[in-house]
Amino acid sequence: MPSEDELYDLAELFKVFGDSTRIRILFVLFEKDVCVCDLAETLNMTQSAISHQLKILKQNKLVKGTAARANRCFIHWPMTMCERLSSRESTILRNNIIELEEMNHEKEI
Repeated sequence: MPSEDELYDLAELFKVFGDSTRIRILFVLFEKDVCVCDLAETLNMTQSAISHQLKILKQNKLVKGTAARANRCFIHWPMTMCERLSSRESTILRNNIIELEEMNHEKEI
């Protein structure tokens, strides 16, 4: 059984996944690194709305941003995110996200 601190950290991490927009952002980032403007266009949202959600994802170390040019910030899914979780937790998280993506794909068909 994980320690109380580990359980608390894990509960806080899973709260991040309580918003469908953040899940959609992570789905896009599974495929490729993107800039904020392209992410907003892909998800049919404003850059402001995307930035708000990215701030939460960044605070939880689920995404990173790098300034490639003055006006373009590229967002990516860092491998270090998986390092925050145990091997078992990381596998569970990946499997659940893949399962959600498959369910969403089936609904589209």
